[in-house]
Amino acid sequence: QLQLVESGGGLAQFGGSLRLSCAASGFPLVYYTIGWFRQAPGKEREGVSCISRSDELTNYADSVKGRFTISRDNAKNTVYLQLASLKPEDTAVYYCAAAATFGQCGLGEDDYHSWGPGTQVTVSS
Repeated sequence: QLQLVESGGGLAQFGGSLRLSCAASGFPLVYYTIGWFRQAPGKEREGVSCISRSDELTNYADSVKGRFTISRDNAKNTVYLQLASLKPEDTAVYYCAAAATFGQCGLGEDDYHSWGPGTQVTVSS
């Protein structure tokens, strides 16, 4: 069974950077599209970014385009989300999730079937 665990969250200052990792176990990550989602207090969970499994197509929410970068290292069974130019509104619990989809990945939750427990990102102003 595929299991995902996020790490790398923490406290950052406005304009700072963090790198989140999503490590997989149980199955090779190369077989999955991976998405990153976040949920801020009192808000619904939203899709942030995703990377497809075969051709590494990427997708970003408008709110993070140009600031966040997703990448994958299949040899390490890990997907990364580089967060830069952080803003207080980026404060949230960040989750990674896996989907068995092909082609361009989407940011809707319904496609994703395995989720990690999340990692907290807090950005101070």
